[in-house]
Amino acid sequence: MKGVILAGGTGTRLYPLTACMNKHLLPVGRYPMIMHGLARLKEARIKEVLVVVGKQHAGVMLELLGSGEQLGLQVTYRVQETSGGIADALRLAKGFAGGDNVTVLLGDNIFTYSLKQAVSRFEEQQLGAKVFLKEVQDPSRFGVPSFEDGRIHSIEEKPVKPQSNYAVTGIYMYSPSVFSIIDTIKPSGRGELEITDVNNNYLSMSQLDYEYIEGDWVDAGTHHSLARAQEITKHIQLDEIFSNKQCLLSHKVLTNG
Repeated sequence: MKGVILAGGTGTRLYPLTACMNKHLLPVGRYPMIMHGLARLKEARIKEVLVVVGKQHAGVMLELLGSGEQLGLQVTYRVQETSGGIADALRLAKGFAGGDNVTVLLGDNIFTYSLKQAVSRFEEQQLGAKVFLKEVQDPSRFGVPSFEDGRIHSIEEKPVKPQSNYAVTGIYMYSPSVFSIIDTIKPSGRGELEITDVNNNYLSMSQLDYEYIEGDWVDAGTHHSLARAQEITKHIQLDEIFSNKQCLLSHKVLTNG
């Protein structure tokens, strides 16, 4: 299993915080936002990680993470030239995946749930895809599943009238077939390649599994949700996961990013 963190978004909902900084470098608790996703991957024994970043802030991200050696990881990078959606960003990982399964995280998802057992189950089950669900108060912001006989029947992206109170979180697991599926989908009305269309393709083949995540989860992409992320991470220590090494943003990154 390899890891992919999608961190190429422009963060327009967080303006002016993101006027000169990639949102995934904003401090969340004691650490840059992206460190939380990296920690969850390493905790799940995933050591090879690809970070997909926008070209505007690629240099700052590289300055922060480097090769990943100081974190006990192997970090490589791909640059997403244009904002074409989550699936568009994910297809940049095809060469990196090299035929392996991938765990994909959206870089602004902050959660306390350990993925270690979920990774093991996915590897054993040999299914095509797995999504992680969380009950939320505002499901219309997310992809929302509908259920039938205890199984996901369909997923609708940002529905006006949600069919459930569950959100498909920005945590996914895919077999290598995901890249072939991405090649078959068309841009949505928003002009993006939607990850929901990818997941619905797996549903049509009865190859989509799901599980509910426990603990805290937040999509830290708005001012309100970023404040919530700060609250749930204020006591979180990641240094032990990263081999007891400090992983804080340097003053240079904070002021010049």
